Amino acid sequence: MNPSEQIDQLIAGLTDWRAEMLAGIRKTILAADPDIVEEWKWMGSPVWCLDGNIVVGNAHKDKVKLTFSHGASLPDPDKLFNNGFGGKVWRAIDILEGDKLDERALKDLVRAAIDYNQAKKKKKAPAVTRAKAQK
Repeated sequence: MNPSEQIDQLIAGLTDWRAEMLAGIRKTILAADPDIVEEWKWMGSPVWCLDGNIVVGNAHKDKVKLTFSHGASLPDPDKLFNNGFGGKVWRAIDILEGDKLDERALKDLVRAAIDYNQAKKKKKAPAVTRAKAQK
């Protein structure tokens, strides 16, 4: 079973509001960039990636949690983050039953995470040495 099928199965197994919420979040995340890849990591977590992890989505007993891998480094002008402020790297959005999630703001946050991953990747790219450049 591929990661997308595993995420389908996870959503289908939820029997309450969390199924619709996670399905809607998934659709919004995937709409943010056509190159986003779905992965299945850490023994059962949907993860959306592009040049690194963007966000992990989990359905907990009373909430749906979105954890942004580098959320502390991302702009959040719409104040979506509501958890994880004690950490230096990640930030999370806890969505409770009845909450409405701003799709445009979530797309903006996903795009900011992609930009962060791509900038980080460029910094890690090995510099071309002068000798190689002259060949």
